Amino acid sequence: MEKGKVPENVLKRSVFPQIRTKRKEILRGAGIGCDCATFSFPGEGEMLTCVQEAALALKGAAAAGDREEEAFMTIAGLIQKCANNLAAGGGRPVAVLITLLLPEETAEPEIRMLMEEAGKKCGELSLQIAGGQTRITGAVRQPVATVTGFARAWRTEGTLGRAEPGQDLVVSKWIGLQGTAWIAMHNRTKLLQRYPAWLVDAAEGFGACLSVIPEAEIAVKAGVCAMHDASEGGIFGALWEMAEGAGVGLTVDMRKLPLRQETVEICEYCGVNPYELLSGGCLLMATRDGPGLTAALEAEHIPAVIVGRITDNNDRILMNGEEIRYMDRPKRDSLFLLAEMFHTGENQEYQKERRIK
Repeated sequence: MEKGKVPENVLKRSVFPQIRTKRKEILRGAGIGCDCATFSFPGEGEMLTCVQEAALALKGAAAAGDREEEAFMTIAGLIQKCANNLAAGGGRPVAVLITLLLPEETAEPEIRMLMEEAGKKCGELSLQIAGGQTRITGAVRQPVATVTGFARAWRTEGTLGRAEPGQDLVVSKWIGLQGTAWIAMHNRTKLLQRYPAWLVDAAEGFGACLSVIPEAEIAVKAGVCAMHDASEGGIFGALWEMAEGAGVGLTVDMRKLPLRQETVEICEYCGVNPYELLSGGCLLMATRDGPGLTAALEAEHIPAVIVGRITDNNDRILMNGEEIRYMDRPKRDSLFLLAEMFHTGENQEYQKERRIK
């Protein structure tokens, strides 16, 4: 199999059918588009949990190309991703458990560096590191981390539901933020040969915009029906997973999907599809009142736009002016392809062949 998420059809055939035991305390569990599990305890409200894992990039290691090409996630980024999933599930993140599996050549300063980074990010998000494990093992060639997050539901009248026909689709901030920041950070020298420093600096700065906790809290208060963090697989992946998980269709106007010019320029230069690019920091929401939700978000200085609607069939339609086409199942995130190109030294012409317009 290719690196990245296990394909949806494999999950449906070999993973989900094995989950047979059901308990009344679990209101929502494993499924397509479900990044969190929601637990209910009578009289005590709801608790959400989420698990995220990744091979980690260490400063001066992955950037120099002496680690595996897939290691583009930092421990801070992994914690943020877990927190975003919890927020998209309808909860305020409160704590994490962190497990580190480290190769035998790991030195103590590297462990300290990882935990300092984790502690700083948790401080920014008001999260407590409640426990975990740190293990040296010959089973891994690079650091691997698992972050288990816990959250308390923002509202008490029940967990978020699924997207339903007739609801508006709203997107916060911009797509491709996380992938753009990664490209700018790891390919800065080449980008500066083509673009002014202010553009590359702005792209790197997108890394400070990756939390969706503020907009998720506002959306819950505004009566949002369903939310999904647009991360791996980009906005196309998030749209597909929301629709597939709810068993509905959707119609999206691609011209309304919010893109920063920095993302457009950098994706054009690298030959990657911005709509399939890692999009942490962008929240996809389904609501009965799109104008009301966008107004509530913009009142708190969070850009938001209605990009489409949920439909009562299984058609996932993308409109681009007069052009109409159907969405495909999510593809491998463009950042994986780009990381491999950097790692193997593939040239610009080959990158452009992979671009999807």
